[in-house]
Amino acid sequence: MKRIPIRTIFSVAAIALVLAGIAPGQAGAQGQPQRGGQGQAVQAPADAKVLAQVRVPTSHANIHSGPNTGNEVLVLAAKGTVMPMVGRRGEWIQVQLSPEMRKTGILMRWYKNETSGWMHDSTVEFLTPEAKPGAN
Repeated sequence: MKRIPIRTIFSVAAIALVLAGIAPGQAGAQGQPQRGGQGQAVQAPADAKVLAQVRVPTSHANIHSGPNTGNEVLVLAAKGTVMPMVGRRGEWIQVQLSPEMRKTGILMRWYKNETSGWMHDSTVEFLTPEAKPGAN
C-alpha cells in the first residue's frame, strides 16, 4: 500500500471545504453565527447615563461593534484606558468611545458614526461601583 503524505491530505481537505463553501476557520453549523463582523452593531442612545468607570488592565482589550465576539472589532484599547460604561447586556458592557481613542487605541477599522462599543466584562476592571440602570 502506497503512503500518502499528510500535506497532500490536508490540501485535499482544504480544497473540498472551499468547494463546499466552507472556508477553514468558519463554522458550518446551521444556526450558528459566523465570525468576522457578521453581528449587528448596537449603539448607545445619545443621552445614555454613565453607570460606572472602567479601565483596561491588560496590554489591550477588544472593543466590538455589538455584544458578541461575532461583531466586528472597532478598536483595541490600550492598557490603562479609562472609559465610561453606559450599558450592560449579560457579560458584555457598553462603553463610550471618545475622539482620543483614535489616537491612543489601535484602530481595527475606521469608525465614523459609532459613539459606543462593547467589551466583555472580564477584559476591564471597575474603578467605580456599577450603578443599576434607572437608579438615581
